Amino acid sequence: MSNQPAAFAQTLHVRDHCLCLHTQRAARALSRRFDEAFRPYGITSGQFSLLNGLNRPSPPTIGAVAELLAMDRSTVTANLKPLERAGLITVAVDAKDRRGRRVDLTDAGRAVLAQATPVWINEHAALETGINNGDTLRTALLQLGAG
Repeated sequence: MSNQPAAFAQTLHVRDHCLCLHTQRAARALSRRFDEAFRPYGITSGQFSLLNGLNRPSPPTIGAVAELLAMDRSTVTANLKPLERAGLITVAVDAKDRRGRRVDLTDAGRAVLAQATPVWINEHAALETGINNGDTLRTALLQLGAG
């Protein structure tokens, strides 16, 4: 095995072609955009996604939310704590399985979600207008996420 550094040409190739790099950069840019839009409501883009994941007819388990958001359960649990401290959610023992937890939106959480959703709709519409063929991008991202 050689200790030769990778050729700079290879670095440029990765910079220009790496789907992972470009996806990460786009995700960071989108997060910043939506974080700014949601700032008046005291939530981040990640918290908006989490609140949406909790907006169900009956309180989901942490595992169900983790699956929806493609996160591990410990990360979901850590991300729930600020929402719980803010009074936007409650976490309770699962009546069917005392080892598990179910998470529910509070009235305050539903109100924040209701206020933030029109902002998401407007920001999302502006994004869709600014990119070519959003449906193709969305389909590709869904395929990658299912992988």
